[in-house]
Amino acid sequence: MESYKQEFIDFMVESNVLKFGDFTLKSGRKSPFFMNAGAYVTGTQLMKLGEYYAKAIHDNFGDDFDVLFGPAYKGIPLSVATTIAFAKLYGKEIRYCSNRKEVKDHGDTGILLGSKIKDGDKVVIIEDVTTSGKSIEETFPIIKAQGDVEIKGLMVSLNRMEVGLGGKVGALDEIKEKYGFEARAIVSMAEVTEYLYNKERNGKVIIDDEIKKAIDAYYEIYGVK
Repeated sequence: MESYKQEFIDFMVESNVLKFGDFTLKSGRKSPFFMNAGAYVTGTQLMKLGEYYAKAIHDNFGDDFDVLFGPAYKGIPLSVATTIAFAKLYGKEIRYCSNRKEVKDHGDTGILLGSKIKDGDKVVIIEDVTTSGKSIEETFPIIKAQGDVEIKGLMVSLNRMEVGLGGKVGALDEIKEKYGFEARAIVSMAEVTEYLYNKERNGKVIIDDEIKKAIDAYYEIYGVK
């Protein structure tokens, strides 16, 4: 496994972003692990996070795009931090854009926050994690409603490696099949499990035999076959 992936896994754990236990996800699934990008709260954490995302986006999609779209709410700081990092690392000015949950009818009106999206724009979507692909169902029509734009891809931090809403292929693969653009991740859950299983981090084993058993059982139901 590449060293930057190992560093990112440690970073998620140390930031209390990746947790193991018993969680109910937005999709309704009961999961033994949970990733919450909202736990990145300090300037240093957001700076590092933006750099990890910027490197992954650059490696997977290059720099031939105009707008980084982060769906509300967690996608807002992700898109801001990553556009800053992109300018710093690659000298490319990318505009950030997010949606509002409710349309604003005064001042800076409309459903968008940050840059507007216009005809001819190339867009990369940034999210924390995609479990079933449900969030893209909400995001995709918002972006396409702004004009003749091209969505180049979706970047998430963790590929949970679960079946999508169709129940047949992985959520990231299903997004490609349904919407026609690539969906990539900085790391996969398989890489996380391999790296953390029965290894101590700050005097504690993050994934012990019991948690590993729960993860395996979860993937028996929801994992990509």
